Formats: sequence, C-alpha cells, structure tokens
Amino acid sequence: MMTPQDKELLARKGITEIQIAEQLTCFRKGFPYLKLHAAASPEKGILVPQSDEEKYYVDSWERYTRTDKTIVKFVPASGAASRMFKDLFEFLSADYTQPTTAFEFAFFKHIDKFAFYDDLDDACFGMEEKHISELLSEGNFKAVVAALLTEKGLNYGALPKGLLKFHRYENGVRTPLEEHLVEAALYATGKGNRANVHFTVSAEHRALFNALVKEKIAAYSKEYAVEYNITFSEQKPGTDTIAVDMNNEFFRDGGKLVFRPGGHGALIENLNDLDADILFIKNIDNVVPDRLKADTVRYKKLLAGVLIQLQEQAFEYLELLDSGRYTHEQVLEVLQFLQKKLFCKNPETKNLEDVELVIYLRNKLNRPMRVCGMVKNVGEPGGGPFLAYNQDGTISSQILESSQIDMADPQKKEMFEQGTHFNPVDLVCAVRDYKGHKFDLANYVDKSTGFISYKSKNGKELKALELPGLWNGSMSDWNTVFVEVPLTTFNPVKTVNDLLRDQHQ
Repeated sequence: MMTPQDKELLARKGITEIQIAEQLTCFRKGFPYLKLHAAASPEKGILVPQSDEEKYYVDSWERYTRTDKTIVKFVPASGAASRMFKDLFEFLSADYTQPTTAFEFAFFKHIDKFAFYDDLDDACFGMEEKHISELLSEGNFKAVVAALLTEKGLNYGALPKGLLKFHRYENGVRTPLEEHLVEAALYATGKGNRANVHFTVSAEHRALFNALVKEKIAAYSKEYAVEYNITFSEQKPGTDTIAVDMNNEFFRDGGKLVFRPGGHGALIENLNDLDADILFIKNIDNVVPDRLKADTVRYKKLLAGVLIQLQEQAFEYLELLDSGRYTHEQVLEVLQFLQKKLFCKNPETKNLEDVELVIYLRNKLNRPMRVCGMVKNVGEPGGGPFLAYNQDGTISSQILESSQIDMADPQKKEMFEQGTHFNPVDLVCAVRDYKGHKFDLANYVDKSTGFISYKSKNGKELKALELPGLWNGSMSDWNTVFVEVPLTTFNPVKTVNDLLRDQHQ
C-alpha cells in the first residue's frame, strides 16, 4: 500500500504509480534471458577494414566535419572513484600496518610515478608535517593512504574519476576530463573548429567539474585552436528505481520508500536531450597521454566514417522507398543492404510480398544507428558483441552482458566464453532520421533487458532494479554495426595501480 507520503515522494521525483507497478512486476517475474544466434566475430558480424578502406572511412569523416552538422562527445562521468581505491581502503582498515599484498607493495614502491604525487606530498605535510618519503621511511604507510583518500587530505576516495590527476606532462598534469577535451579537439570538432563535449555528473560534484573547466578551458582552446562548448547534466530523479525486500514488497528505511539510481541505462534520457547529429560515447577513464593518442584518434575517425557511409546509404534507400518508384530488384537491393551491411536478418522476409517487404524495410532502416568499436578478447571484463534474436523474431547485432545470458545453458555459456571480442564502450551514434528530425531514443529501448541486483542497507538485504544498460538494452532497437579496433584504444583505469601501466606513464 502506498501512503500519502509515498505519493508525495513520487511526485517530487517525477515517477508515476504506473511506473512503480511496472517495476514491481519486473521484481516478481524477473527478466528473460536473451535468445542468442551466435557470438559476433570477424567471420560473422564484425567488420575488419583493410588499410585502403581505413583511409576511405577516415576521409569520409573529415569531409563530414566540414558540414553544418552538430557533433557532440558524450562522456558518462558521474561515477565516484571509490572502487578504484578498494584495495587501499582495505589496507587502511586492516589490522596490519605494513604493505602485505602484491597490490600494496606495488603502490608504495612506485608511488612517485603517480601524477598526483606532488599533491599527495603536500597533503601529507599538511596533515602530518612530514613528506611522503619521511612517512614511508618510518613505516607510517597508513598516514600516506589517509592523506590520499580522506577528506582531510586529497579526498580521492570520494571524488569522481574525471577529477583525479591521471597523467603527468613536462608542463603539468591532466585529469581524465582534460584528456577528453583534448580528444574532442582531435576528432570531434565540427565546422568552425567547434568542439561540443557533454559530461554527465553527479549533483554533488557539478561545481567541482565547472570549476576545473573554468580554470583550464582557455589554455586548451588556445593550444588546439578550437572553440569549446562544455555542458553538464545529471541523472534524472525520475530514472531512479524502487527497492524491494526479499519478498518483493516495498523496502522502507525509517518508514520511507527507498529508491536507487537506475544504472547507466538511465543516461539514455540525458542522451535524448542533446541536440546533435552525431554522438561519440566513451567512458571517462579510458584515456591515454598524448604520446599514445594517435590510434585512438584514427580509429574514432574510422568508426565515424563507417557510420556516415552507412547512414548516407540508408537515407538514399529510405527516400527511394518513400517515393514509391522502385523496382523489385531495387527492393531486393535494399534487403541485401539491411542483411549484409547492417547485419539484421529476418527468416520470414522470403514469404513477404513487395508491399509488405517495403513496409518492413522502411521500419528497420528508419531508426537510430550506431557503430561500435570492438577489441579482441584478452580477458578484460566487459560485455561482448553478439547476434541475438529480437522480440519481433529478427536477428541483429547486440552488445550483451553476462547477466543477459543463460549461463545454465551449456551452449549459451560456450558462446559467451568463446567470444573473440569484447565491448570497450567505443560508440559513434547517428540520432536523426533521413528528414533531419531527432529520433525519440526512448522508443528504441527494450524494457525487458534490465536486471535485478542484490544490495543491503543498514544491514538489511534488498533487491535493486537496474534499467536496461545504456549500450545494451537501451540501444537494443538501434541499427548496430561492430568494427574491430586495436587493443591500444582501450586503456581503462579500474584500480589506482592501473595508472602505473606504461599506457598511463
């Protein structure tokens, strides 16, 4: 039963009672596993452009950037860096005081290699009146970690990754936010050298992001000869999901309903709000220093070029179908494009008359399109590229997480484990139709692709509902094409010690 206070809370968040009822149904029924056709591979569904094709696609993108189209680089940046420092938090609360694990030894042995070293040294002196070298020589390792993680020091344990110092240069250091500004200047500028970059941030950190941009923007604008337009948004309260107890009844804390963020799938609404023709999407922590950016820039342009060429062809075919002046052979040509270039197949098309086939083709072509970079599988965590069945019986390219696959089915488990590639979150998206109108991205979400996770609050277990992931179910009904990109374009920072890798030095 919902109380008047519950209804007032829903109104403040912009959530309807119908939405709550739908979420409760999801908890009670669960989510179906996706039906797989095959893991995508270079032999089946992943493009591997040859050198001459690479140049063609890069040149296509370069030409596009000189048009009046709007290009936006979209960076989810709201996540706190607490998981990055999980091992150090454990060390801080451990009953031992000396480095014990391999992780701890590596952190302290190479501490001077971190880009934040000078700031940390100042924090240590401010808190302990001793430099890092002095604290380490006397065995006070925990004081150094406390200066890094806690509010009295740098507070890195509570800040978002985008604001941490990742890379050291001769003339200073850079945060991931700054590296993304540089990337935007190198591959995502439009006519007039304008670079639009949009970060999704948490409300508590928005002022810090704004301050950093205000401090740095003029220097980067001058260095790269671009005009930056930097914008921010926050995950909307209306995308929060209700929490339930183990009996699928409302979970309450102090009598109040408990809501939880709906996961990165909630950001489809932020994406939908942007006024853009082309959107680049990349995670905040996947950045490298300038000396290693060449591959990133080249392959971002390549992905965008593939997208532009596919979109132009789709638009031509849609105009042809709209005109009504087409031959049977032309209809079959459009079908071949859908099947061979967009990797969308329907076993039933052979039974359709031309008129029915045209309706089917128009429906499938007139939707958002994305080209996704895929790297060879080297054991890194992440979702993978698959050919999966859609609710209408068609088979198309989908990025799937393990939670969407029935691992109890030996055949499906084998497909997942033997996948040759995985998803580094490297997307270029086209979000307008052939008449120039914005797609409503909410219409292309597969709501049956969320999942349930188990959490706790104040020692009590609860179930949380994750919305369909941004690049999984939230883009399920887009046209999707996979392109192989080199592993050099994927350099995430999942733990602080990842910053010690050569790619971040």
